[in-house]
Amino acid sequence: MAHTGRVCCLALIFIIMSLLVKGKIDVCKRGDVTVKPSYEISLGSAVNISCSLKPKQGCSPHSSTNKLILYQRNRTIKLQDGDSLSTQVSGLPLGTTLFLCKLTCRGGVEIRICGAEISVGVVPEQPQNLSCIQKGERGTVACTWDRGRDTHLYTTYTLQLNGPNNSTWQKQCNHCHHLDLGINLTPESPESSYVATVTAINNLGSASSFPFIFTFMDIVMPLPPWDLKIQFVNASVSRCSLQWRDEDQVLHNRLRYRPSNSRSWNMVDTTNAKGRHDFLDLKPFTEYEFQISSKLHPNKSIWSDWSEALRIQTPEEEPTGILDVWYMKQNIDYNRQQISLYWKNLSLSEARGKILHYQVTLLEVAGGKATLQNITEYTSWTWVIPRTKKWAVAVSAVNSKGSSWPTRINITDLCEAELLVPGQVSANSEGVDNIMVTWEAPGRAAPAVQQYVVEWRELHPGVVMQPPVNWLRSAPYNMSALISENIKPFVCYEIRVHALSGGQGGCNSTRGNSKHKAPLSGPYINAITEENGSIFISWDEIPAQEQMGCILRYRIYWKERDSNSQPQLSEIPYKFPPNSHPIDSLQPRVTYVLWMTALTADGESAPGKKREFYLQGKVNWSTFVAPSICVGIIMVGIFSVHYIRQKVFVLLSALRPRWYSRQIPDPANSSWATTYPIMEEKTQLHVDGLLTDWPTSEEPEPLVISEVLCPVAPVVRHPLRPKWPEKGRGVQGHYPSEKDSAPSPPPPRALTAETGQLVDLYKVLGSRGPHSRPGNPASPLTVLPVDYLPTHEGYLPSNIDYLPSREAPITDPLEEREPQHISLSVFPSSSLHPLTSCGEKLTLDRLKMGCSSLMP
Repeated sequence: MAHTGRVCCLALIFIIMSLLVKGKIDVCKRGDVTVKPSYEISLGSAVNISCSLKPKQGCSPHSSTNKLILYQRNRTIKLQDGDSLSTQVSGLPLGTTLFLCKLTCRGGVEIRICGAEISVGVVPEQPQNLSCIQKGERGTVACTWDRGRDTHLYTTYTLQLNGPNNSTWQKQCNHCHHLDLGINLTPESPESSYVATVTAINNLGSASSFPFIFTFMDIVMPLPPWDLKIQFVNASVSRCSLQWRDEDQVLHNRLRYRPSNSRSWNMVDTTNAKGRHDFLDLKPFTEYEFQISSKLHPNKSIWSDWSEALRIQTPEEEPTGILDVWYMKQNIDYNRQQISLYWKNLSLSEARGKILHYQVTLLEVAGGKATLQNITEYTSWTWVIPRTKKWAVAVSAVNSKGSSWPTRINITDLCEAELLVPGQVSANSEGVDNIMVTWEAPGRAAPAVQQYVVEWRELHPGVVMQPPVNWLRSAPYNMSALISENIKPFVCYEIRVHALSGGQGGCNSTRGNSKHKAPLSGPYINAITEENGSIFISWDEIPAQEQMGCILRYRIYWKERDSNSQPQLSEIPYKFPPNSHPIDSLQPRVTYVLWMTALTADGESAPGKKREFYLQGKVNWSTFVAPSICVGIIMVGIFSVHYIRQKVFVLLSALRPRWYSRQIPDPANSSWATTYPIMEEKTQLHVDGLLTDWPTSEEPEPLVISEVLCPVAPVVRHPLRPKWPEKGRGVQGHYPSEKDSAPSPPPPRALTAETGQLVDLYKVLGSRGPHSRPGNPASPLTVLPVDYLPTHEGYLPSNIDYLPSREAPITDPLEEREPQHISLSVFPSSSLHPLTSCGEKLTLDRLKMGCSSLMP
């Protein structure tokens, strides 16, 4: 099976080789192309190219003419009829150019005849900078050279080395610039000379280098040192030893070392080091990088390559630097204050080790003793202390070897001294990550300033956990500082400049940012309150990530709802906290739409969320008090005149509606009248009082009166004392008949005037005193004035015949008569008809009288 597979493979190879040979032969079976003088020519030379057909290889046996075409890189350079053509070509470029000869027959079909490649090149240049080297004592000799320009032709290089005792070594390569002879030179005869040359050859010529003469010590390069290590004596950086291994013939070494974060090297040369060197200037707790190189002789030989780097960290030492400490103070109440200490990390050279923690000591200045010691791993510390004493703090850094010198500061008010306040503090952007702060000296106190401290922190209003503070110190003659530490674009910073002198300080502040643009959103109005006709607007601060720099001012816009007019606005400078801002130009009883925007130096933000507000409005009493007082004073002055007062009373009486009167209960519907007992024979009349025994079993009989005329009578201005007539007497001497007098006892009392004006008996009865009870003779009747009776309508009793008479005093009608009532009422009184005549008898439960002229 294996034999069969081998036979198949050989057969396949034979077939492929046959096809290749046949193809090679078939390439030029119709003719030949010849090139003279050579297929390889120098740059600028001319060449003759000929193409000819072989016998009977034309287009057809009977064709009389053939057309031959010569192409140079697909470009026609010669066209000729016949069996052959010839042409001279010049100006060929460096490199290889292809020429192709073709036969054209009828129909334009081209048949390939043959082709040729012509190479254009130059004579080799003399090789330069020939050098040889042997790496290590057991290495081989290898030489390198510079070939010069490319010949563009096939070129060989031959390296030949001639040594003592006519020894020769030679080696050849094509288009190369490096050759290893493969021989080893020994130090047995270090002063023996060797000569090396290299020769370049092609068809156009040859060139040889200058001979390179050397000895064993000149070309042998030791191997790089190895097995590097370092030892620290007593774990101290003050004495450390670097050790390594070298070849036996090495006499000279060079060392280089640097901290890992540095780019520059420190160099050390040493002779006969025997693989050891001590360092005395290394820094503690620093990572170093070490490398070593070697050679056989201080003045001869070749330096070896650098060894692999050794990286190691030196041991720690006690810190030497002091901390840069800053503080802030804030009063909590009248008895307590909060101090916040901040400090910067020591540099690596100052820390000289890993800082494990910081020790903070709080001291009372008066006693000088430590009242509190605390340890923290952070670079800040906050504590609450009494305000009644003076305090100092000391801060030191601690590593595994010890602690640094403490930094002591006295806690004072850094902004208390007004004479030390710097003037005109400003902050301007200096690129994306820098802010330039400038200020002016504090006037006459400028010579006393010992240093300036520029403090900055991110501005986050309303945030409980404020970001850490940053600061830098400046000399007293500097009035500017470039702050770049922890500066971000589109962030607003609160910047404060302190001028310090001894234990006092003054400060001034501003705000600044390195880059800014318009805020992303406007403030949110969280409350709108109304007070005394004005509204007060309060808002929430824009989130810090949306402020995009320092806000310079706010704008409040408002307009009436559903109005197309331009909104009004009020501009407010930025301050924190943002107090309520009043707006007093709004109209009451109107619904308004309000919103806010914020502005930075780059532009205005988008509007914040809109709020609607309906202004209720409120009476401003101050606008009414003064006019009311003036009107009151004028009215008092006018009504103090009797004549004016009388005219006004008449006018008001005329305007009073006719239905307005003091109402008297209807006796027919009065429960008092129905339950009140009728007087019988036991009724006793007295001049000053009335004692009546009331029956409880019988209802009173209706009293019958005659219808009489009701003339207009003068008003009696004084109350009349009742005068009871004798039993059986009537009014004005009239004697009643039996029908009238027999069944009805006399009424308890009645009042009359000589003018004939009637007084309602029930009014008199209703005005009895609170102690007037039946059977109580000591209770006198109360007599009411005539003015108590209504003027428009009233009721007359049915027992009017028993009213006594009394003459009224004679007075002058012009002096004592009241003005008659003039009815100007617009209310109808058609249902009230005065009694104008007296005729048939009426009962009291049916009698309803309305004489408008009866009483005033």
